[in-house]
Amino acid sequence: MRYPAPDLPTGTWQESELEVEKSRFITWLCYAPDPATFETLLTEARRRHPGASHHCSAFIAGPPGEQTAIGFSDDGEPGGTAGRPMYRVLEGSGIGQVGCVVTRYFGGTKLGTGGLARAYAQAVAQGLESLPRRQVVERTSLQLKVDFAGEAEARAWLGEHDVPVEAADYDVEGVTLTAGWPSDMPVDLGELESRLRGRLTLLES
Repeated sequence: MRYPAPDLPTGTWQESELEVEKSRFITWLCYAPDPATFETLLTEARRRHPGASHHCSAFIAGPPGEQTAIGFSDDGEPGGTAGRPMYRVLEGSGIGQVGCVVTRYFGGTKLGTGGLARAYAQAVAQGLESLPRRQVVERTSLQLKVDFAGEAEARAWLGEHDVPVEAADYDVEGVTLTAGWPSDMPVDLGELESRLRGRLTLLES
């Protein structure tokens, strides 16, 4: 599976701001590979804006369509007017491993439940427009056994096919390369086996 995720270093975030009827909505977006990373962002938003009316939130700590490592909170706003609309925007974007906090400063004019839902959704959508993204490729580990003479050729072939070498274990017979094969591609090592003249063994994981 391949999908976009925020191209932001862990522990950093992107901010944007929206004003609706004199209420300020400050949107924080971060890379959230797990719920704990998202909680760090929420804690920081609360620390930096202790006087805000609300810190509403939503996150998807996994690929798009993730059903377990997700969450959203209205943080005191009327039920269903903040966290859920925010989550729906994240879900609809097709982005994975993403967390969002919208900090609201009440401007004195009540927006009503429909107005609140629209404002929170708009705040997230606006933030996503400028969010830097990178592609995440889910991978499975393959262990390839080659002799010492074939290691450089195997590494070069794997690099040509965007398959990273995650580890290398050496013994008297050669080297076992652990490679991160894209999970959405069938495993086909025929070309590499030909290059190595059969001096290649795919080990059972």
